[in-house]
Amino acid sequence: MPSLSISSPVGPLTIEEEDNKIVAISWGNGRAGNGSPLLEEAARQLQAYFDGKLSDFDLPVAPAGSSFEKRVWAAMQQIPYGETRCYGDLAEAIHSAPRAVGGACGKNPIPIVIPCHRVLAKSGMGGYSGRGGLKTKQALLRLEGAALP
Repeated sequence: MPSLSISSPVGPLTIEEEDNKIVAISWGNGRAGNGSPLLEEAARQLQAYFDGKLSDFDLPVAPAGSSFEKRVWAAMQQIPYGETRCYGDLAEAIHSAPRAVGGACGKNPIPIVIPCHRVLAKSGMGGYSGRGGLKTKQALLRLEGAALP
């Protein structure tokens, strides 16, 4: 599977591609990959995002997950840059429960591009499964100019 590791303000990231779609972004340097034009474009867009010059990613994504998880991730992609929603808001939108939405957020295989960092608990930040946990979530929200609880 083609992959590309990049440096970012939230640590090293590895982007993975399968069948001309982004399938994963993970923290850390992955095994040496063979890159591709799509991975180079993903790296360019991520850099522009971190530079504050990109608010909407335009990348083909194919996250692997259950149909429920895919519904949650699709709902997350509708949250505008710099805004947040609570787990309950997403749960209501897809006719589910906040705890189930939280579980799907934690399994998001394409963080940042699928913005799980924009989903908060009703009483505060909630959690974040990426490296650095809440510190990383807060950094991403600050980058976007979102109001922090």
